[in-house]
Parts: sequence; C-alpha cells; structure tokens
Amino acid sequence: MTDLLVIGAGTMGAWTALHALRGGRSVVLADAYGAGHSRATSGDETRIIRSSHGSDTYYTRWSRAAREEWRALGEEADEQILIQAGALWFAHREDGFEAASEATMRSLGIPVERLSPAEIEARWPVAAVDLKFAIHEPEGGLLMARRGVRAAVRLFEQAGGRFELASLMPGRSEGRRLVDVVDRGGAARSAETFVFACGPWLPRLFPEFVGDLIRVTKQDVIFVGAPGGDDRFDSDHLPSWVDYDAAFYGIPGVEGRGPKIAPDRYGPVFDPSHGDRIVDPESVRLTRQFMARRFPALADQPIVETRVCQYETTPDTHFVIDRHPDFDNVWLVGGGSGHGFKHGPMIGRYVVDRLDGKPTMDGDERFALDRPRQPSAGMRTGGDSIVTTWEGY
Repeated sequence: MTDLLVIGAGTMGAWTALHALRGGRSVVLADAYGAGHSRATSGDETRIIRSSHGSDTYYTRWSRAAREEWRALGEEADEQILIQAGALWFAHREDGFEAASEATMRSLGIPVERLSPAEIEARWPVAAVDLKFAIHEPEGGLLMARRGVRAAVRLFEQAGGRFELASLMPGRSEGRRLVDVVDRGGAARSAETFVFACGPWLPRLFPEFVGDLIRVTKQDVIFVGAPGGDDRFDSDHLPSWVDYDAAFYGIPGVEGRGPKIAPDRYGPVFDPSHGDRIVDPESVRLTRQFMARRFPALADQPIVETRVCQYETTPDTHFVIDRHPDFDNVWLVGGGSGHGFKHGPMIGRYVVDRLDGKPTMDGDERFALDRPRQPSAGMRTGGDSIVTTWEGY
C-alpha cells in the first residue's frame, strides 16, 4: 500500500510530496487539472519572493529558508526559478509595516537597505516618489511560479514518485481512519496517510472544518506593455515592489512579458473550477490610476495580458496545517492567504515533520484548525475592503 497520497499539486502539495518521497516514503501525488495549471493559485507566471513580514520572526525565517530551497530546486532542475531582482517596499509612514520588517530582518542578519526618497529616485527613476523612505531586500525578487511547481513535480517523478491526473474526494472510513479516496468514476485509491493540500478546493471538500476559515476570492492581475525600446521595467533594472498604503504590488517584466501590476483588494467570492477568468474593468481602472501616480511612463501604455488568480484567505492570514479532527491519518493543508507560494518548501517540510511525529514548536499554534477566528492585530479595514499586513503575494 502507498504510504502517502497527496491531493493537490500546487506549491504546498508538490513540496510535501517531494520532501516525503526524499524522506523514504512511497508517495502518490494527484491533481484534478495537472501541475501548474491555470486554475491553481500557484499557476500564474510569477510570484514575489521576500522576507519582509513585519515583526513576525516566524515567517521571516521561513521565507529566508524557503528562498534557499527554491534556488536549489532551480539548480537541480537546470531552470531559472529564482530571479534575484530585489524586493522594494514603498513606505508612506515612519512606523508602519516596512519599518517593522526592517528591524526584524536586521535582527536576523538578513540583508536589507533603508533608502531615502532621493536614493530611490537615483536608483529607479521610473518611480515617482512621494514617500518617507523605502526598504530594499537585495536578495529578494521573484519566483517563476508555474515553472517552479512543474519542476518540483518533475523531480518528484524522476525520483520515483507517481503523479496522477485525478479529481479525488474522501471515500470510505473505518473508525478514526480514512480508508481511501475516490475519483469521479468511483474508483478508489488507498493509502496509509492522506494529505489534502488542494488550495481553493479545500473548503468545498471539508466545509465543516475550514468552510468558515478559508475564503476564496477572485484576484485580478494586469500585465502592462512597457514603452518600445525601454527596458527600465525589466527584472534586470527594476525590483519587485510593494506599495503598502496604496494597496498595490508589482513584479518587473520577465521573458518578454511586461511588468505585472495588481491591486491587493479582496475581490468577490470565486468558484475556482467554473469561474470565468476575466478581469473586472474596475481593476484595470484602478491599476491605470495607480500607474499615473507611481509609474507615470506606464500610465498610457496598453494592457498586454491579464490573469485571474484567487486568494484563499484566512481571517488572520495564517495557513491551515493540521490533522483532520475525525481522522488520525488525514492532514488538511491550505489557506495560502496570498503569501503561501514562496513558503511552499517550508510548508512541505513542516507537514512531513508532523507526519514523522516531531514535536511542535512555539508559533506553530497559528496553523491549528481550532484557533480563534477573529482577525489578528495586523489586519486593518479600509473603505469597503479588508487589507492585510501585505500577505497578498
């Protein structure tokens, strides 16, 4: 019998399967649509990689460790997955998220720079600066998201793991154990242990346990065409960036695509299986309005591509990584809250540690299913939307 069956081949599931296989288990990884597909939260072209997490040392350490694993994955797969373009945070206040992140990173020995408005303008003249300062993570940047997930699954298969294209849901149980999962045709697949890491589909499979904890929303992403002959918006010249108070983030152009800009406002509740992935005109309007303020050279440039992704947001922006309340051999892993992609390698390691029976540590209680449902102190409301402490990428 298979030791472990992982349902979901996004960043959380793929890394869980890869770490478990390398730890000596026999592993099957299954996904309804394949690895790096367009419905997945992990499926867009790029994601920001950064260590800034305010005063939270737990995620700051995880982000730093995950960066090394993504870099090593790229070397092993002989593909460029991590692009060290830097990560730039625009600060409108002296005492905000950016200042807290700077202090935390310095305390942990993570490279970070504090830049004055004049220094920002000198380095990146494409940015209009009406800021107090910026912090720059020179070793941050971006991850090639779809490519990274596919590389992890490919290495998993090359190492002896089995990938299946299948839509699976819980099947028979005996006492406190799940016996098998079944596909759409009713065929059963059994295993000693099951990990459901199925992203935006997790609340549908387990509504009684995560239905009030994970909210799936539609998130629009805009790719803008840079002016002809102008490479200042490419990753060789511009870092990934976050404008906290304006609720926007962006990624420089890579591989001929224009710079990626996205409003970090929660969209409507979204059906990841059947929802049409067409961006809302309001998202385009807000993006153009923001570009006129922050990147004037892009204000009148055409939209060359769009994407619709989704957030799977928990009220406190922490992940769900916990044993199923009714089954001793089932684990539920999800709630990426927008910032789960980069943490994928560490989430996979954490899950395998729990499967191995290793004890939890201080801070791990944040992942529990039965944690309080109220927002954390880091959340704030603004207008008709909720803005988190920049866990949106």
